[in-house]
Amino acid sequence: MADARSTAWDTYSQGKPQRRKTNAKGETTWFNWTQYPDHGPQADLLGLGPGDSVLDLGCGSGGNAAHLATLGMKAVGVDLSARQLDKARERWPGVSGMELHQADALGYLGDTSTIFDAVYSVFGAAWFTDPGLLLPILHTNLKPGGVFAFSQRPPVDGCYGCQASYIPRGPGADPAVVKRWDYEPDAWALMLKDYGYVDVSASVIAPPPETRSTGTLVVRGVLGGVQGG
Repeated sequence: MADARSTAWDTYSQGKPQRRKTNAKGETTWFNWTQYPDHGPQADLLGLGPGDSVLDLGCGSGGNAAHLATLGMKAVGVDLSARQLDKARERWPGVSGMELHQADALGYLGDTSTIFDAVYSVFGAAWFTDPGLLLPILHTNLKPGGVFAFSQRPPVDGCYGCQASYIPRGPGADPAVVKRWDYEPDAWALMLKDYGYVDVSASVIAPPPETRSTGTLVVRGVLGGVQGG
């Protein structure tokens, strides 16, 4: 499975630290949609309860999936990077109800027969997968009435559609290049509606007051009964 993309994400994982042992509330597991600690909405955005099944596309080191598993959900994490998954297994060895797979998001969705109650992605595979391919395939893997939600950085003004992301690979090496898909909130909302999602919301959450950095784009939709696109 060691293609250019998995190698790029393995490289990325080397510079990304493990999640903190506790958050500001003293919790050992928690859900975080934004790139800032202790900021933004919680897991209830997914509308899940104990026993529900949930898929994390681009789970990284597994913090969000581990939190859902501790709440009683059946959490499946998929990531292209073997190193990220190694970090997840190291960080969450005693968490039951969490299952991890090394795979491309589209490949996993095409192979599994599991129907999930919710699918989400936090700065993960939903950002780095062509939505024209991802959104329709979710009709097979997400139950009607199930939630699909994802977060990522907002687009740079005027830079929409497929863009290039550059991942440093150290001195003397060219950066790895991966594709990402950037759109304004209204464009994401229309796209989800075109593919049969209802109760769609798409907005940018402002960053914490103490930072001057960018906000976080959060998009959420509920799968209806009719596929569009």
